[in-house]
Amino acid sequence: MDRIAKGKWQVRLAALAVFVLGFAAGALALNAYRAWSAGEVRGGEHRRDRFEQMAERLQLSEEQRAQVKQILADTRAHLRALHKESEPRFEEIRRQADERLQQVLTPEQFQQFQQMKGEPRRGRGPRGRRGGGDGPPRPPDDER
Repeated sequence: MDRIAKGKWQVRLAALAVFVLGFAAGALALNAYRAWSAGEVRGGEHRRDRFEQMAERLQLSEEQRAQVKQILADTRAHLRALHKESEPRFEEIRRQADERLQQVLTPEQFQQFQQMKGEPRRGRGPRGRRGGGDGPPRPPDDER
């Protein structure tokens, strides 16, 4: 009977690990897309400069440039709205995961886990957000 209980816990831990890894992969992909779409300065290159380079390489007409610029601005706005809309659900999932982990970890382990979650990673703020999420979101190019 002890072996069955051990097997159940292994399955539960494996499911939790898959969930956490999937969540982390999704968060990393979202952060990578945000960094790309937000036009962070990289090597002196800004989003507008990248747009101009793309427009030149594609040999866009002035009409096409305006349309492509509008499409990209609309896409950024939709993605920001989606993120804002889905954030409460992400927080609920994180809260549920914390409750489940609290049942598995000792109080000391859980406290250490909470501290680890808040630590900056790879030069970024808490939870891997640009700048730690301390400031307001960046406005689209047309509002700067």
